[in-house]
Order: sequence, then C-alpha cells, then structure tokens
Amino acid sequence: MDLNIRKGNADDLKNIVEAQVSMAKETEDMDLDLETVTKGVSSVLSDESKGTYYVAESGTEFVACLLTVPEWSDWRNSTVMWIHSVNVEPQYRGKKVYKKMYEHLQSIVNTSSKLAGLRLYVDKTNKPAQAVYKKLGMSAEHYDLYEWLK
Repeated sequence: MDLNIRKGNADDLKNIVEAQVSMAKETEDMDLDLETVTKGVSSVLSDESKGTYYVAESGTEFVACLLTVPEWSDWRNSTVMWIHSVNVEPQYRGKKVYKKMYEHLQSIVNTSSKLAGLRLYVDKTNKPAQAVYKKLGMSAEHYDLYEWLK
C-alpha cells in the first residue's frame, strides 16, 4: 500500500477527533467528550509547541494518525518525542501502517541534532499494540510509568 505520511493540519481536525474518540472507546472503553477532544486537537493543530499530529493517507483516504509530544531531556540535552494517541483505521490494520509511521518518525529523529529518540506508553491490556511495538525493536524494560490524573 502506498502511504503518504505528513504533519496534520486544520483540514484533518474531523478525522483526528473521530480517530481519538474511537481509539479511546476501543482500547480503554472510555467515552470521551467530543467537545473537549475537538478543542484539544484544535489546540495542538494551532500550537506546535504542544505537539504535532502525523497523518497517514492512501490517496485521499484517511488511514491513521498519531500525536507526538516533546519532552526535554536534561540528561541528553535534547528532546525526546513521545508518541501518543495512535489510531489506525480498522480496515488498514495488519498492513504495516504503524510501522511506516514509526519509521517516518525515526527518520526525523535520526536527521535532527535536537532530537534524542522516541517513547510511548501503552495500556497494559493492549496486547496487540505491545506486540507491534516489540516487533519494531522498542523496549518496555527501562521505565515504568506512574501517573496521577485529576
């Protein structure tokens, strides 16, 4: 499959919002508030300091999206890109879409002196996603994630 991977823009708002709402329901059985998600996605699309969406398309068809969020690393004196909110449309799963998006991000990191690497977190019950990440050479052995959410 021929994929075009690019930065998301305001024209992608509807597709990204729908993907995020769908992904949250599927992976964590969460019903997100559409208005809140729309405002959140819009905020990122209008302010790249908050993050960057990447969109995969096949022709004019929306295939997948993910969000990268920068984290400054004083240990590395550079930025680590966190991958968030990965969603591949169901009919495109199993076709190496995420692999191509991940390789695109690796290429960005490899050609930038300002970027140190990629990180992501995954729900502990999302075994299919974990298998994909491991197959791509990512490791879950270095850190555990702890959080407090309001």
